[in-house]
Amino acid sequence: MNGFVYVYNLPPKFNKALLIECENWNPWVSRCKAISNDGLGPRATGLASIVPKNLASSWYWTDMFAGEVIYHTRILNYKCRTLNPDLATAFYVPFYAGLAIEEYLFKNYTAKERDMQSETLLKWTQDQKYYTRSNGSDHFVMVGRMTWDFRRTKDEDWGSSFINMPGMKNITRLSVEQDPWDPLEVSVPYPTGLHPKSDLDLQQWQHFVQSRNRTSLYTFVGGKRKMKNDFRALLHNHCFNNSDSCRAVDCSKTKCHDGASVILEVFLDSDFCLQPRGDAYTRRSMFDCMLAGSIPVFFWNRSIYHQYGWFLNDDPGSFSVFIDKKEVQKDESVIRRVLKQYSREDIGRMRENVIGLIPRFLYAMPSNETNTSIDAFDIAMDGVLKKFKEQKGHGSMGKM
Repeated sequence: MNGFVYVYNLPPKFNKALLIECENWNPWVSRCKAISNDGLGPRATGLASIVPKNLASSWYWTDMFAGEVIYHTRILNYKCRTLNPDLATAFYVPFYAGLAIEEYLFKNYTAKERDMQSETLLKWTQDQKYYTRSNGSDHFVMVGRMTWDFRRTKDEDWGSSFINMPGMKNITRLSVEQDPWDPLEVSVPYPTGLHPKSDLDLQQWQHFVQSRNRTSLYTFVGGKRKMKNDFRALLHNHCFNNSDSCRAVDCSKTKCHDGASVILEVFLDSDFCLQPRGDAYTRRSMFDCMLAGSIPVFFWNRSIYHQYGWFLNDDPGSFSVFIDKKEVQKDESVIRRVLKQYSREDIGRMRENVIGLIPRFLYAMPSNETNTSIDAFDIAMDGVLKKFKEQKGHGSMGKM
């Protein structure tokens, strides 16, 4: 109804060839498994005693930054894709910007080296006649890392300057965390580990988390950091001092990458889950928590407000709790006092809202089986097409 999307056939060096270099991205560990299986990662193991047996095959150790590969894989078989650019409402540039910069983030590279791939990509894109026709205003990319990794303003700062480059001036960006003051940016959910093969799988999972017997009021999963006034350390200490209500997993001592089984189990056992900011204001853990039917507790406004507007409802208070970090820093016991105020009926109602949102932030298995429900990818694509269709409509009215 909102039109078709055309996918540019980029030179492989901008996407597929980057995957071959996965051994070089990270100086500490190979990242090749993270982008295997079209971005889903390796099949999950060790979940047989935690999830329904027939759903175990739908679980993968999916990396939180694998979205670029997942979106590219899905869009190549998208029902609204066209091979004729003259019929397109939207143009997708399948550049793996996050993977292209990852190799340069943790080593001593110059600003020029960090920007080289992005500049080359934009030069290629700006040479395309359909970019020239609209100056890129009907083009979009998906960047799998937080927007802040691409907004460098000074050479000595972190990341690349991809988003600030002139060629990106009109291009829409899908990002796992958006700049709330950038009208061209849309935040999309971090990938989680569950990729249902069918509507039945999805419904069974929702029933499973709805009927789960939860033994902890709240939990915190995260690693302490060696920094002054570390908020995560404060939460860990709080949970230790309130072990009758709170259960904690210290990711500085326990493997927590990509949705490890210990994380899933602790979220399944808890009514609420504490969600401080991560390296940026949002974190993948928020979606792991909600996937398990646990209610997220936020401490920074920008962790939830003005984020994921296409995917979550416009009333965060209906599915989450907000406690200002400053109040916690003054008196950590405020966490327990606030959460204890919620009745079982309140918790049940909020959990229903969380579980109702699960289909909207999951990425389903890219297959032709019995999926009829929309997922996060479908919502993102429909949102982009609708945005560009309305944009063109306003342009036509202006010309009249």
